[in-house]
Amino acid sequence: MLSQDPNEDTQWNDVLRAKGIIPQKEVEVAEDDIINMVEQAVSKQSQGKSYDEMNLDELNDNEDDIDEEEQRIFEAYRRQRMAEVMEAQKKARYGEVREISREDYVREVNQAGEGIFVVLHIYKDGVPLCKLINNYLSELAQKFPCTKFLRSVASVCIPNYPDKNLPTIFIYREGEMKKQFIGPEEFGGLKLTRDELEWMLSQAGAVETTLEECPRKQVRDVMASSMFHSAAANDSDDDDDGY
Repeated sequence: MLSQDPNEDTQWNDVLRAKGIIPQKEVEVAEDDIINMVEQAVSKQSQGKSYDEMNLDELNDNEDDIDEEEQRIFEAYRRQRMAEVMEAQKKARYGEVREISREDYVREVNQAGEGIFVVLHIYKDGVPLCKLINNYLSELAQKFPCTKFLRSVASVCIPNYPDKNLPTIFIYREGEMKKQFIGPEEFGGLKLTRDELEWMLSQAGAVETTLEECPRKQVRDVMASSMFHSAAANDSDDDDDGY
C-alpha cells in the first residue's frame, strides 16, 4: 500500500482528518500575521488577560457592584418607608369628628396625648355658620387623621356660653390652648370656604396644609384687581368724553 502525504488535499485525507486519524492540515501563516500573534501574546501575558476579556470582567464587576448598591439602597428605603407607615398608622388614629360632653372634656382635650393637636368646635344647632363649619371639619378630619377633631354643643360643654361667640374653635396641644377663633367675624361669615378654614388651622399648627398662601388673600387680590381695572376703565371713559 503506497504511503500518502497527510498534507495533500485529497478526499481520503479529509476523511482521516475528520476522524482524527491524521492531524489537520497546516495553514500557511504570513510573516505579518506571526508578528501580530506574538505581540498579542506578549500583551496578554503582561496584562494577565486580553483587552476584551478585561473589559468584560470589569463590566461584570461593575454590574455586580451596581446590583449590590441598588439592593442596599432599596432595602434601606423599604425599611424607612415601613417605619414611616407604621409611625403614620400610630398617629392616624382619628379621621372623624367626635361629639363630646362636658364630662369628656378633660380626657379628650387636655389629656389627648403627647404631640396631639386637638381642634374643638363649640357650636349650636340652628346657626348656619356652625353647620357650615361642622361640614368642613368632617372633611378636614378625613384629610388630616393625625389631628383630633371634636365638637360639642355650647350649652352642654360650656353653660351660659354667649350665642354671639358662636361659632368658636379652640385648638389645644398637650393640654395647652394654642389658638382660639371666637365669633362669626373671625371666620368671615358664611363666605368662609373649606380651604380658608384649613389655612386658619394650619397657621395654628393643627394641620400640615399644602396650601401655599391664604385663599382669602387670593380673593382679595382678585377683587382689588377687578376694582382697579374698573376704575381705570371709568377714567378712560372720562378722558374720552373730555377730549
